[in-house]
Amino acid sequence: MIVVRPGTIVRWHRAGWRLFWRYKSRPGRPRIPLELRQLIRRIASENPLWGEERIANELLVKLGIRVSPRTIRKYMPVRPPGHPRGDQRWSTFLRNHATAILACDFFVAVTATFRMLYVFVVIEHSTRRLAHVNVTTNPNADWTLQQLREVVGNGGGHRYLIHDRDRIFARRLDDSIRALGVEVLRSPVASPKANAICERVIGTARRECLDWLIPVSEAHLRSILKWWVTHYNGGRPHSALGPGVPDPPEKHEVIPKLETRHRLAADAPRPCENSARWLASRIRGCFGTSERVIGQHSGTE
Repeated sequence: MIVVRPGTIVRWHRAGWRLFWRYKSRPGRPRIPLELRQLIRRIASENPLWGEERIANELLVKLGIRVSPRTIRKYMPVRPPGHPRGDQRWSTFLRNHATAILACDFFVAVTATFRMLYVFVVIEHSTRRLAHVNVTTNPNADWTLQQLREVVGNGGGHRYLIHDRDRIFARRLDDSIRALGVEVLRSPVASPKANAICERVIGTARRECLDWLIPVSEAHLRSILKWWVTHYNGGRPHSALGPGVPDPPEKHEVIPKLETRHRLAADAPRPCENSARWLASRIRGCFGTSERVIGQHSGTE
């Protein structure tokens, strides 16, 4: 039993009422579920041209979820100032046009006699397939144009070619590529991330192949890269593809299940069931066999 003053009871009652009324008078409506909020942010980020009205209609028609456009606007990601709704980033452009984009670049390999060789690489963005690889000692615009003609001239529906601002990619080279129906996209100055997929495959070629071998000559390096490109396109899994390979085989080989004679039969007694009986029988069998063999040898002697 606690003895308190009447004023204390009144103060407790008033404090309790304030807490109760604060709970009852929470501002606004209750928040929508977390999964729905994440879905709204994902739809808004992947479809920058959609507003709150379009997202509300999509949720209502396709998922049967009725949400107010004002509620959707509250959970949409805020765009930075200076970026209108119709603007798209460089990564968004690459993702939207991946099936029609080629990327190319050069890298250097050093032989056993410290001779510098230049490797030209062309890769497809959508399939991550190495479309062309070749080696030269003197890269110039004419040689590079011939390599690109071998790739673009085969068709394939390519519409864009990404390369950096190296002097090898001269203006007349770009004009010849445009004449083949392919638009040339020159990456910004000192921005290797604008051609990140091609830069990545160059690093992969170094880490998985050229860091473990020393080419002797140009022909040797070309032979090494030919075998490695076959492995890269047909046998190396890529996480960006699911994972998958750029040129998957038509039929997967099924490895047969091995049947070994060391497997115990279903009705054979196991040692764990009756260990003493099993061990005694094994010992008796071994000694019995040895005694019969000794007796046979002593009898023959």
